[in-house]
Amino acid sequence: MPRTDLSPGERLYLREAVRGMGVLARHFWKNLFGFRDPAPEVMERKGRGVNLVSTINYPEERKEYPPGYRGMHRLVPRLDGKPRCVACYMCATACPAQCIYIEAGEYEEEAIEKYPVRFEIDELRCIVCGFCVEACPKDAIRMDTGTHAPAVLSRPLAVFDKESLLRGPAVEHSTDVLTYRVPLKTPPR
Repeated sequence: MPRTDLSPGERLYLREAVRGMGVLARHFWKNLFGFRDPAPEVMERKGRGVNLVSTINYPEERKEYPPGYRGMHRLVPRLDGKPRCVACYMCATACPAQCIYIEAGEYEEEAIEKYPVRFEIDELRCIVCGFCVEACPKDAIRMDTGTHAPAVLSRPLAVFDKESLLRGPAVEHSTDVLTYRVPLKTPPR
């Protein structure tokens, strides 16, 4: 393909630079003296319209996360308080960031064969893809906490262990009895 020579104006890139400055100036004046949002929820916040480009006043006002938001991980407990996780390693295998570490142990004389002796998630390595949640056959790991990973000062503080992940309401499914070796004794409600 033959190479075309650029004209002096094209080599200086002057026309595009002037066009970009025009866009910049338009946004500047629009934001400075711009339009006000008359929506009722905006009027309730300050009593007057707020600039359309302004955000919410963060520390005083919190924005709700959307329904499909994947927050921090949590391990789901059974009704007896033990984790639903059966240490099958499916979540660790599915994780593209390799941020899940599991050590399995065996229950003695229990209805469930295995459990995680050690379960850790490194939130700094996690890319919040949700593959671990999809891969889990027991619905033992969820990302429905509605919170994001907190800021930490050192890397070890971002590694969450089994005890810190084991929070939230207990869950028991009707299909759970199919995987028990013997009927599970749950505490009365």
